[in-house]
Amino acid sequence: MTQLPKTPSFRLDGKNALVTGGSRGIGLGCSVALAEAGAHVVIAARSQAQVEGAATAINDAGYKAQGVVLDVTDLDQVKALFAECGPFHVVVNSAGIAKHGSPYDTAVEDFDAVTSVNMRSAYFLAQEAALGMKTIGGGSIIQISSQMGHVGGQDRAVYCGTKHAIEGFNKGMAIDFAPDKIRVNSICPTFIRTPLTEPTFADPAKVEWIKQKIKLGRIGEVEDIMGAVLFLASDASALITGTSILVDGGWTAG
Repeated sequence: MTQLPKTPSFRLDGKNALVTGGSRGIGLGCSVALAEAGAHVVIAARSQAQVEGAATAINDAGYKAQGVVLDVTDLDQVKALFAECGPFHVVVNSAGIAKHGSPYDTAVEDFDAVTSVNMRSAYFLAQEAALGMKTIGGGSIIQISSQMGHVGGQDRAVYCGTKHAIEGFNKGMAIDFAPDKIRVNSICPTFIRTPLTEPTFADPAKVEWIKQKIKLGRIGEVEDIMGAVLFLASDASALITGTSILVDGGWTAG
């Protein structure tokens, strides 16, 4: 009799998960996906009203979540959160900002603001996550990067630089953390319809340009990211580390 292989589980029952920037947009989608799969999700962001609102909505839907106020650029706050709520089996970093403009005109303060959130905090959040995961037999670290971590973009030099950096240190961390069964990957979305991208989608010319670049011919939605984050968080991706999932509708295909 043929013995059939067993499909790995996408369930996260009994797992503790953290989603930074998890109160709206892509981060909220990640929070919902992990909670629906059975994880207890800690939603962290700067706005108390937003994190509490997101956590309440998830709990009202029958899942498990709590909201925590966090500024990811304050590393003391990050350490305190992990000490209080960790360790986590899954950490998703969806915190990020953008200040687009010509590299001829980049202001030092804008450069510092973007790199502080998108690169510096992402690195040390992953470090803190791994220190906790090491004590519980492993886990999954997921950075929400961008398709701009694989290509360039007009008026996006600083933003592209931070996302390319994530792709680089993810690979290095994946090698160093692998002996402790800690996986490190990224999700690289195209333009996704969120509150952060509303100004872009308010410009018909930019929308047309985006649709021309996305080979599948449509704008990305938050739901397009939810399956990818669940996959990387679960045992279904148990042999995947040091890589990225491009959810870009074919933008980077050519």
